[in-house]
This record gives sequence, C-alpha cells and structure tokens, in this order.
Amino acid sequence: MKRNWLVVMMLFILVVSTACGKEPNNRNNAVSSPNSNGADTITYQSEQGPIQVPANPERIVALTNAPNVLALGGTLVGVDQWSKKNPLFTKKLEEVEIVSGTDLERITAQNPDLIIVGAELKNIAEMSKIAPTVVYTWGKNDYLTQHLEIGRLINKEDEARAWIDDFEQRAAAVGNEIKAQLGDAFTVSVFETDGKSFYVFGDKWARGTEILYQTMKLQMPDSVKKDALGSGYYTLSQEVLPEYAGDYIVLSRDLDSEASFMDSEIWQRIPAVQNNRVIEIDTKASTYSDPITLEHLLSIFKTAFLGEN
Repeated sequence: MKRNWLVVMMLFILVVSTACGKEPNNRNNAVSSPNSNGADTITYQSEQGPIQVPANPERIVALTNAPNVLALGGTLVGVDQWSKKNPLFTKKLEEVEIVSGTDLERITAQNPDLIIVGAELKNIAEMSKIAPTVVYTWGKNDYLTQHLEIGRLINKEDEARAWIDDFEQRAAAVGNEIKAQLGDAFTVSVFETDGKSFYVFGDKWARGTEILYQTMKLQMPDSVKKDALGSGYYTLSQEVLPEYAGDYIVLSRDLDSEASFMDSEIWQRIPAVQNNRVIEIDTKASTYSDPITLEHLLSIFKTAFLGEN
C-alpha cells in the first residue's frame, strides 16, 4: 500500500509541475487561443471592435496599407492595383496577385488567413466570411500610429515601434539641419499635377507632407494653411499657382509624362522656380506614407535641401 501511495504522489507532482511550467501568450495584450483549425489567434482591438485574427498570419490580402505590411515583412498574397504598380514595390510584389474588393472570387482564390481593407470599400461583410477582415478608416490615425496598428495586427509591434522611434529622430534631425542652414522663416508648398489639374496639399496627404510639416516642422504659406490644411488638399487653376507657392516647391508629377506647363509664363515667374528651388518627386512613388516610401522621400529631401545623400 505504501508503495502504491508513493507512485500516486509522484504522478500528482509531475502533473502539477507540468501545468505550472506553461505560460500564457499575452502579446498585444490579447490571449492567444487555438482556432477551429488549430492555429493560434489573438484578439485585435480594431476600430470596429475586437476581432479574432491569426497570431502569425501567413497569407495576407491587403486592399489598404499593403506597403506597411510589406515594410514589416508580412506575407502578402493579394494587394490593390496601386500598390502593385508603385515602382518602389514592384519587384517586392512580383509574385503577389492583384485583387479588388469587387472580385470576391479572386480574393477567395488566394486562400487568405487575414484581410485588411479600407472602410470605404463595399463587400466588407462578404469578405469577412472568407477570412478575418480588419477595417481601417483612412486618416483616422496619423501616419506613424497607422504603421504601429499594422504592426500590432500582424504580430510585429516591436519592429514597428522601433522603426517609428528611429525615423522620427532622424527626420527631426534633418529638419533641424535645414532650419539651421536656411532659417526658420522660409516656406514650402507641395503641389501635384497631371499636366492639366493642379493641387496643393496640407500636412497629411502623403507626397512627403507628413515628413515636411509634421516631423521636420517646416512652414507652409498662409494661403495653403487657409485652403488645404483642414481638408488635406485644395484644387487650383494654373493661373493661381503663384499665390500658393512657397519659397520652395515640392512638385509631385509623373516624371515620364510631358510637362509643358513648366514652360508657361505663369510657372516661370514663380520665385521658387526662378531660384531653382523646385524639388520634383514621382507621383507613382509618393502616394503612400509607409516606411519604404517615407525613407525614399526623406533621402530626396535631405539631398535637395542640404546637398547631402
């Protein structure tokens, strides 16, 4: 009897010690749990409420924020056509399919385990039946917070936060160098054109606006503050371009298209043009605010303002 009692006690101790050795996975403040397929999931706090998503998604369809996923090393199997066409991402997305929110069969064919969409898209409810679908409203988060949210979603929060901290410091330092060299009073305007229509941007409409105005803290002309800061952008006629031009102009355009407007008297009499203070960027490579795009534009601005690579 004594021997049998000893065996029972040893088994009991073994069971208890094994149970105590297991630690819960609390990454992103959510408890991981297996889904019906046996894969781990986390509860992501989305803007539409908590949602169960894969703890480590392996087949992501991103109809928004695809460049952020790409920058964090996420595995994309489907992206929107604009991300695919962007020259900064073309090579990285060679094997990734173009999908759209109107073609549910094509999304289903990619066998996604996570779908990321913009709130403006239709068929969100239908996409949710294909895979967990997380919705983001464009502009609800600032550009760095949005990257952090993507990091939290795909279990790369530490990587996202590390890049954000580093980028803010580097971009602010470049801004300080620029102001030390050029002073605090000069202004910068960000224009975009397709050769016919013209726009000026506020401080949160990609094209490097977040870097220039939010992080570097450079100034925009009063006319731009008045008409574009609140709405994000303002449509211009060619005739009024001089009224919105700063001491420096960042000009977003298709660098492969004709630019006859640049020969016009209106353009040529703008002081920034006369002083060779126009910084041209490729529209196709500047319409996002993800790390890859931001690093690309920061390098351009540093060279243009400071003459440094």
